[in-house]
Amino acid sequence: MLITSADAREARRNIASVAVRTPLVRCNADAPGNLYLKLENLQPIGSFKIRGAANVMARTPRERLARGVLTASAGNMAQGVAFCAQRIGIRATIIAPDTAPATKIRAVERMGGRVIQVPFAEWWRTFETRSYPGIDATFIHAFDDPDVMAGNGTIALELLEDLPDLDAVVIPWGGGGLSCGIAAVLRELAPRVRIYAAEIETAAPLAASLAAGEPRTVEYQPSFVDGIGSKMVFPGMFESAQKLLDGSLVVTLTEAAQAMKIVAERNRIIIEGAAACAVAAALAGRAGSGKIVAIVSGGNIDLDKFAQLVT
Repeated sequence: MLITSADAREARRNIASVAVRTPLVRCNADAPGNLYLKLENLQPIGSFKIRGAANVMARTPRERLARGVLTASAGNMAQGVAFCAQRIGIRATIIAPDTAPATKIRAVERMGGRVIQVPFAEWWRTFETRSYPGIDATFIHAFDDPDVMAGNGTIALELLEDLPDLDAVVIPWGGGGLSCGIAAVLRELAPRVRIYAAEIETAAPLAASLAAGEPRTVEYQPSFVDGIGSKMVFPGMFESAQKLLDGSLVVTLTEAAQAMKIVAERNRIIIEGAAACAVAAALAGRAGSGKIVAIVSGGNIDLDKFAQLVT
């Protein structure tokens, strides 16, 4: 289910009135290479997820959308779906884990979305069944959907336009839709670029799966890194990752928190834990040298929690 650059270009046209073309800026910190930040935290919902949500809804027939939409999300895809649903006047129902941060839940509700919080296992089952009991709506998968990945792939087009000689990119790995969407376009248009996923030590199933050569289940520990991390990798996404990625770079909670602090101090930018994993991996030199881009996937973190982590 690999997308192409043509899919990404079509997606760019589809989302032009919803998502913004985010800036690419230098990270004003000491790093092994020249580190750049792709600021998806500046999207209207504070996350890249608006790209995939907008594209899949643009490509879904109106009669299916009229039933309303349903997604499973810890917060950012929830906001993307709720934002797009509100724009076209349809219902949005979100199945969220009971560990989802209150700040993301409140944001969804401000956009008119209905949130149902459930235990982690029940939430993860919604990804697998693509449905939820009692909800008759069109399901939008947060990552395992070619239209979602094509929306994410628009980021790669922007990277190559702004920094055509980039050497490496580090991308937070949640379900894999962001990493595989960007990587598929880069592999087609700039195959020399090194492409890495970034994971957190408390929930890094991709690294374990790549090491084993097959999908593995790992122990999941909730943390302030709530936008990525799970118990397992979907088999289809694992196959794509094997073809597209040069590996997964795992960072510690301490490294992620330190990256948040460095970006706040040096660039005056607030990033959430998932985004910090990509920055931390690059700052630690794990992505090598040269011109390296860290995808700042979002900035949706409770400000009190952010203050605790960076002080």
